[in-house]
Amino acid sequence: MPYSNPTGTHKTLTVSQLNRAVGQLLSEHFWSVWVAGEISNLSAPSSGHLYFSLKDAQAQVRCAMFKNSQRGLKIKPENGKQVRVKAQVSLYEPRGDYQLIVESIEAAGEGELQLAFAALKRKLADEGLFDAQHKKPLPALPDCIGVVTSPSGAAVRDILTVLKRRFPVAEVIIYPVAVQGDNAKHEIAKAIATANDHGHCDVLIVGRGGGSLEDLWAFNEETVARAIFASAIPVISAVGHETDFTIADFVADARAPTPSAAAEHATPDGPLWLAQLVGLERRLQQLVRRKIGQQQQRMDWLKQRLQQQHPGQKLASNAQRLDELEMRLNQAVQRKLRHHQHWLEAKTARLWQHHPAAKISQFQQQQAYLQQRLENAMRHKLARLNQQLAAHSQTLHAVSPLETLNRGYALATETASGHVVRSSTQVQVGDKLTVRFGQGSVYSEVLAVDPA
Repeated sequence: MPYSNPTGTHKTLTVSQLNRAVGQLLSEHFWSVWVAGEISNLSAPSSGHLYFSLKDAQAQVRCAMFKNSQRGLKIKPENGKQVRVKAQVSLYEPRGDYQLIVESIEAAGEGELQLAFAALKRKLADEGLFDAQHKKPLPALPDCIGVVTSPSGAAVRDILTVLKRRFPVAEVIIYPVAVQGDNAKHEIAKAIATANDHGHCDVLIVGRGGGSLEDLWAFNEETVARAIFASAIPVISAVGHETDFTIADFVADARAPTPSAAAEHATPDGPLWLAQLVGLERRLQQLVRRKIGQQQQRMDWLKQRLQQQHPGQKLASNAQRLDELEMRLNQAVQRKLRHHQHWLEAKTARLWQHHPAAKISQFQQQQAYLQQRLENAMRHKLARLNQQLAAHSQTLHAVSPLETLNRGYALATETASGHVVRSSTQVQVGDKLTVRFGQGSVYSEVLAVDPA
C-alpha cells in the first residue's frame, strides 16, 4: 500500500491509520508462528485472560492469551518457565506496541517429544504390542493388588481410598518408584518385573497423576512399554487425566482415565458383591429347606408304604373290605325289596283304577258336574235373553209413533181409506179426516186447504 504518489505529493496519515495499517501487515504476514522463550511478567486479571512477556537473552515481546484459548491447556504458565507458543503477530493500536496473540502453549521441547511419541507408537504398533489378542482379562475377585507409582503423590492416596471403599479385603502392595525424571523409566520397568517375580499380585496398577507431556514422559518410554507387555500379571495403565494418552495406555491390558478409575477397574463393588452373596445365601437356605422338606415327604411316604405292607395292616384292610362288602350286600337287598314293593303298589293302584265301583263313582261325579254346568248355562242364557229383550223394548219404545204423538204431534189419516195424510195437497174441501193424538182421536171435515 503506497503512501506517496509519483507527483511527489505525500499522503498524511493519522497515528490510528498508521497503527491499523501496520497491524494489518503484521497479521497478514505472521498469521501463525511458533516462538520459543521464557515467561516473565505474568499477569492474570479477574477477566481470565493472561498477559506476559516472552524473552530470551537478547529481546522480549509482549503476549496476550485470551480466556477461550486456555481450554485444554496442558501446562500451567509460570514465570521463568521455558515454553513454545503458537501465536499470531498483531499490533495493539492504542499504544502502538506489537504483541503476540497466543493460541496454545507447550513446554519447550514438547514438539520433539510429540515426534518421538508418534515414532515409538508406530514402531510398537507394527510389532503388535497394542493388539487386542495380547490383552489379558482382569480378575473378577483379586486377592492382591499391586500399585506401581510414587509413594508420596496424590495418585497413590486416591487409589488406596477407592480400594478401601470398594474392596477392603484385598491385599495391596505398593511398589514405590519415581514417576518423572531420567531414572523413572528404569524404576517403573524394574517394579513391574519385581511384581511378576514375586507372583503375589493378581493385577497391577501402573500410573501417576496429571502433568505436562514432559512430566508424563516416563510412561512413553520403550523400556516401560516392553515391561508392561512382558508382564504375566494383567496391567491397568492410569497415567494423568482423562485427556492424557501415553504409550503405556496402548500396551496395557486396560486403560483408566484416572488413578481412581483404575482402582475401580481393578476391584469389584464390595457392597454390591456383599448384597449378591447375601441373596445367594438366602437362596441356598431356601433350596436346602426345600430339599429337606422333599426328603421328609419322601421318608413319610416310604414309612406309610411300609405300614401298608405290614401283615396286621393287611388283615385290618381285608376285614374293613369284608365289612364294606357286607354293607353293600345289605344295601343291594334293601334296594331290591324297595323296588318290588314299589312295583306291587303301582300294580295295585292300576287294579283299583279299573274296579267297577270306582268307575261308577267316577261317572256319577261326572254326571253331577255336567248337570251343574247345564243349569248354570241355562241361567246364564235366560239372563242374557232378558237383557236383550229389555234393550230391544227400550229401542222400540224410543222409535214408536205413539211416543212421538205423546210429545205433541198428531197423525192425520183419511177416514174412509185410512191413508196417512202427509201434505195438504192430498185432501180437498169436504174430505173426512181422523186425527190421532197421543191420547185419543178426533174426526174432522176439511173446510179449506192452504197449499203453502
